[in-house]
Amino acid sequence: MEEYVWRRRADGINILDSGKTWEKLQLAARIIVTIENPQDVIAISARPYAQRAVLKFAAYTGAQSVAGRYTPGTFTNQITKQFKEPRLLIVTDPRTDHQPIKEASYMGIPVIAFCDSDSPLRFVDVAIPANNKGRYSIGLLYYLLAREVLRLRGAIDRAQPWDVVVDLFFYRDADELKQLEEQEKAKAQLEGGAAVGAAGAGAFEGGEATYEAGADAQQTYETVPADFGGVQAAVGAGGWEAAVPAADQQWATTAPEVQWSAGGF
Repeated sequence: MEEYVWRRRADGINILDSGKTWEKLQLAARIIVTIENPQDVIAISARPYAQRAVLKFAAYTGAQSVAGRYTPGTFTNQITKQFKEPRLLIVTDPRTDHQPIKEASYMGIPVIAFCDSDSPLRFVDVAIPANNKGRYSIGLLYYLLAREVLRLRGAIDRAQPWDVVVDLFFYRDADELKQLEEQEKAKAQLEGGAAVGAAGAGAFEGGEATYEAGADAQQTYETVPADFGGVQAAVGAGGWEAAVPAADQQWATTAPEVQWSAGGF
């Protein structure tokens, strides 16, 4: 792997050349496209961080996948139920997936492997220099390889971006998923409480507006003037106490005067 190392940091970590990584990804995609039946390609990963990426790669490209523990004899023992005869093998880590690489060498199956600076290259035909230990690095590598395969097959347009997001290829921890679900539930509860509070505030404002409208109507009713013939002017001038004597005086002045005398009988 020395030819793929760009430089070495002061702490001893080797930095790989990303340009050579992209060249080897394109070469691997061309090799995968030459296989007529996609089911003859098998992607294998015993590393937990790469199992989701392997499954997604197989789902989008039509290949087979072996995520998790590899059963010895899958490529060599015909008696086993998991016996397979692939034409191409894709592995995530040559050190972790050494058993399928060894069996592929017995059966003459070419091997494409993602290799770090310390990975063994024995029985590996195409080595793609990359970080095969990080969850995001592995997911991105399988995403780029799947996209390049689909572009070479003509399934997607190279000028247009792929509508599949790279997050689908990343490893998701069970505890992390549980925390995300709890956060989403808490967020939904907060949003529901805020909506109920807003509805209650709107109902309170509507009731207050109704109360104010009723008060205005009552005030208008109280200020309506009453019309009782000629009493209205007296009421407006001096109140009911002044209006009653005025009415009595008017009755007295209009009554006819009768004179009584004894000579009338």
